[in-house]
Amino acid sequence: MSVGVLSIHGFSGGPYEVEPFTAYLRAHTDWLVEEPTLSGHGEELHMSGFTARHWLMDAELAFRSLAKKVDEVIIVGFSMGGIIALYLAKRYRVKKLVLLSAAAKYVSPKQLVKDFKMLASEAYHHNLTNNELFLRYQHKFNNVPLASTIEFMKLVKMVEPYYQHIQIPVYIVQGKMDGIVPYQTAQFLFDELSSKEKNLYFSDKGKHHICFEEDCSEWFPQVLMFLKGE
Repeated sequence: MSVGVLSIHGFSGGPYEVEPFTAYLRAHTDWLVEEPTLSGHGEELHMSGFTARHWLMDAELAFRSLAKKVDEVIIVGFSMGGIIALYLAKRYRVKKLVLLSAAAKYVSPKQLVKDFKMLASEAYHHNLTNNELFLRYQHKFNNVPLASTIEFMKLVKMVEPYYQHIQIPVYIVQGKMDGIVPYQTAQFLFDELSSKEKNLYFSDKGKHHICFEEDCSEWFPQVLMFLKGE
């Protein structure tokens, strides 16, 4: 029985976001692991003009292509990729799901407005270079159009009604220190999904990019055991 893994990255990111985990899967299995880059995403962002529909179609085409090569498909979704994974699981025959920092809820628009106000104030006082938030998101502020962020929010809203229809086995991993996706989101998803086999791992010190945290050595093997059915 041949197995394929489709790994889907997050909003304004690229396959590198999940690379430590996909590398682990490659090292410990003979599975075919594929990591498409969604339109406008990757190392260089060119997001203008691309919509949620483009990203869903990219994922569907990648899924169909992989499904032709293997008997079973597992989907790993990071952040927005977790939401796309749920979309695919509703529409196609998926064996198992792994949801990493899945963005079923995101930092509230109120919080974003607060952050932007703080940045505007610091810009006025010529203090932006010292602002950690600004340094972290400077690249994205410059390269992610507001229209793209609105498309991301649309995608999340569109997929939300699907949660209760998902019945396949799922493993959810979430960092408690995630500044992008509130960590309670993982419990919300766990409760909403209709899967009989559900697992939830909280990383106490984990931030949003969960595949790069120190406790990966703990949860990587646990997720692999789940995927192998051990």
